[in-house]
Amino acid sequence: MGASVAQTAARILAEARIRRVYAVVGESFLELLDVLQRQPAVTLVSARHDSGAAYMAEAEGKLTDRPAVLLASRGPSGAGLAIGVQTAFQDETPMLVLLELPPSDPAPNTELPAADLTAMFEPIAKWFRRADDPDEVPGLIAEALTACRQGRPGPAVVAVPSDAWGVPFDSAKPVPSVQPPATGTLGRSADAVAQLVDEARYPVVIVGGRARSAREELIAVADELALPVYNAFRRQDAFPENHARYAGHLGIGIPARQLDALQRADLVLALGAQLDAVTTQSYRYPTSTQTLVMVGTGLTETRRRGLTFRVESEVEPFLSELRAVAAPRTRRASAANAAVHTFMTPPDTSDNERVHPADVIRTLRKLAPEDTIVTSDAGNFAQFMHRYWCFTAPRSQLGPSNAAMGYAVPAAIAAKLAEPRRTVVAMVGDGGTMMTGQEIETAVRYRVPVMVVVFQNGLNGAFAMHQARTHGRLSGVTVPIIDFASWARGLGAAGYTVDDREELEPIIANALGRQRPCVIDVRTDPDVVTPDIRLSALLGAVRPHPAEQ
Repeated sequence: MGASVAQTAARILAEARIRRVYAVVGESFLELLDVLQRQPAVTLVSARHDSGAAYMAEAEGKLTDRPAVLLASRGPSGAGLAIGVQTAFQDETPMLVLLELPPSDPAPNTELPAADLTAMFEPIAKWFRRADDPDEVPGLIAEALTACRQGRPGPAVVAVPSDAWGVPFDSAKPVPSVQPPATGTLGRSADAVAQLVDEARYPVVIVGGRARSAREELIAVADELALPVYNAFRRQDAFPENHARYAGHLGIGIPARQLDALQRADLVLALGAQLDAVTTQSYRYPTSTQTLVMVGTGLTETRRRGLTFRVESEVEPFLSELRAVAAPRTRRASAANAAVHTFMTPPDTSDNERVHPADVIRTLRKLAPEDTIVTSDAGNFAQFMHRYWCFTAPRSQLGPSNAAMGYAVPAAIAAKLAEPRRTVVAMVGDGGTMMTGQEIETAVRYRVPVMVVVFQNGLNGAFAMHQARTHGRLSGVTVPIIDFASWARGLGAAGYTVDDREELEPIIANALGRQRPCVIDVRTDPDVVTPDIRLSALLGAVRPHPAEQ
């Protein structure tokens, strides 16, 4: 008897150098799960919730530029992982999703009802195919592994009937080979852009996640052409933030002076960057008077007033060619960026009675290795990490640009599995911890020593800030303080509580030395809602800690 569809699929994954499959295991993939157990090149990671599995697969793809595989079982399972798939779609992350379809030959009264969710996934997938015959499955998987990395990367979904995996595969059927991503064609684009740069008075660069693989070329071009460089939202590891040419992070709540270089620019080079609402500061930049050059593969049309050029190419070969043909420029001094580095210095918090969020970042940055990978959730707490961490090492930041909560903990687990020799720290609020924090048990089970730092202030800070500004009072935004240290210990991890800033350094140092998952529950000052805003100033009076009200 020949190999089954499941065995053939596992072989294709191994030959494509897929390292991990993430799933909440179910009866829909029994044959595939059994084959993966006996496939040494591919590891099955069994998560506690489908959303956690999806974030893990997305994080591995984002960190490594190689797809991980995500299994979606019957209806509720597929619905549960949709947020992670949408995150991959928005963040241009390669991913292979194997989605269950109802069996092609359903037996009455033998299975739970199954749902066809293909219509739900089509808008959030880059590429989507249904397997109408078991013999189609291996070929579609190979096509999906190519499609998820070609052009604009993203999730590729193959919908497979649940009874297809155990069927013998017809070896006479041709299976296409998995192709590496194309680099695009430059033509004379680099010459044209070089001329634009030479003629511009104030050119600037915005780099995104797709430029991370071109880091060395990017640094060389920034130096030789004297270009100020901005990092796009949550892509702060694309260009080192301690470099003299660094102009700032185009994130949320950034200091106004960080926009000076972008404000006066007459030419904007967007390299592997998505010009989303945050990066463009609510679509304020580039302005209609600024010429925009977009470099990347699979570029989409942008609606803007102003001159726009698109270069269909991976960033690294484009920069290599640009560096070869452009004339070096030395007349623009780098001193203008000194103010940016000043803003990145944590403030003096000695007069703060409670733990200031900046203290947490300052202490972590002091004690953690330079190449630590930081994963983060959405929330006001993240602004402190964005401003004060100072990302200097390549591939050291993982965060969703779609404001998805619950990302940080599962993403940290995937990052540590992919990069076991690097320290991985998840920064998350109490809300995100309550959404997917149970994946700490997954970290314990797979012996993945990640550190999870929970910023907890008993307050939904973002909405409290908006309420205070709009109404001058708070409503429904206080939440009880949770003992996350005890909760972590109950899941098998080490748990610590920090309620005094003097405890920060010894506890973080101790946790960094542990070879086991650790959760540090930091009780931060609820009055400090952003690096620049205190809630009491918005309300007009100092408010007590929500837990004491």
